[in-house]
Amino acid sequence: MKKHLIPSGMSRRHFMQHLAGASALAGPALALTGTLRSHAQELSRNNKSCILLWMGGGPPTIDLWDLKPGAATGGPFQPITTTGGGQICQHLPQIAQQMHNLSIVRSMSTREADHERGRYYMHTGYVPNPNIEHPSYGAVVAHELEANVPELEIPPFVSVGGASEGPGFLGMSYAPFQVNSNGQVRNLRPKGIKEHRLQDRMQFLNALEKRFIAEGRGGVASEHAKVLGKTHRLLTSKQMEAFKVAKEEETVRDRYGNTGFGRGCLMARRLVETGVPFVEVNMGGWDLHSDCFTSLETKLPEMDQAMSGLVEDLSERGLWQNTVVLWMGEFGRTPRINGNAGRDHWARAWSVVVGGGAIQGGRVIGATNEDGTQVETEPYSSEDLMATVCQGLGLSLQTTFTSKNGRPMKIAAGGSVIHDLFA
Repeated sequence: MKKHLIPSGMSRRHFMQHLAGASALAGPALALTGTLRSHAQELSRNNKSCILLWMGGGPPTIDLWDLKPGAATGGPFQPITTTGGGQICQHLPQIAQQMHNLSIVRSMSTREADHERGRYYMHTGYVPNPNIEHPSYGAVVAHELEANVPELEIPPFVSVGGASEGPGFLGMSYAPFQVNSNGQVRNLRPKGIKEHRLQDRMQFLNALEKRFIAEGRGGVASEHAKVLGKTHRLLTSKQMEAFKVAKEEETVRDRYGNTGFGRGCLMARRLVETGVPFVEVNMGGWDLHSDCFTSLETKLPEMDQAMSGLVEDLSERGLWQNTVVLWMGEFGRTPRINGNAGRDHWARAWSVVVGGGAIQGGRVIGATNEDGTQVETEPYSSEDLMATVCQGLGLSLQTTFTSKNGRPMKIAAGGSVIHDLFA
């Protein structure tokens, strides 16, 4: 069994206390919070990556991937046939042409129907626990795959267009590096600070770090010193070009769509092409308690163009067999349509979409009943989904981490692989 002994990491509170009195000097380092690992510029096709398309708010999967035409719960949209043989929403025609690469899991059944709890659970495979902070998909994948790319100078875990869940007990070296869909990093370099002054500040802060380490003040100082060195490399790295989607050909940008989500998906392709192990792209606004179908008529074409462009581009560039793409939110929405023409939170029966890596496309796994109120086949949990993604990336499910309080924590919380996605 593979085990990792994890250093205590560095909380944000300790981070700020550690820099007390020197905050004016720490701008560049504060922008990172330690996500940088050294990775390779020359990438072989054996390097693995994962892209999470996060639909914040809880999308109505009954209207996207598991339609119920003719049922009172079904809504107004009609299904169309896909290249994978199944059917999806009429407003996703471009994704329908890519479904031979993607599979739908229609039998997700979870218990967390609160936004924050559901978000945490679907990102980590663990229910929230006040005594421990679990690492997210991004932190786990970055931690496990970083050795494959030993000279990469940009972060191994990037979150585009919004925040992700954190690194938990894996430590701040695996925290998400957040950028907007234009590739801008807030506070990466203080405004108006020239290069020579920035270098002076970095050198002074480095001197402070060495003093703290020499005084034996625990792991916090050494963790932050690592961050500082990686911050400096990031500021001067040519690999930062991967964030600049505007440099792509206009035809490529048009394929993804001139939207935040479209640029985010294009950036994700550029980042995994550079060697980044994990990228999360955020598309929010799915908490559709009212005017659900009117909103979907706008949101679905945006999602359709960007997501289909990503899958097509990864496939054409030879990246698909080594890149797992996962589409999901924190839960689904009620089969019942409420009085405001909306759908409320529903975790009992819903869908996710996954493909790439070792995961087979063109499959529909599981089923809900005729009105979508419950799962009729074997239900799958967040743990099972995370185990499936890990297997799709070639990660050992026997991996066990040791948390700060000494507890062994199994990768993917010991979930079971969805074998029909591999057979």
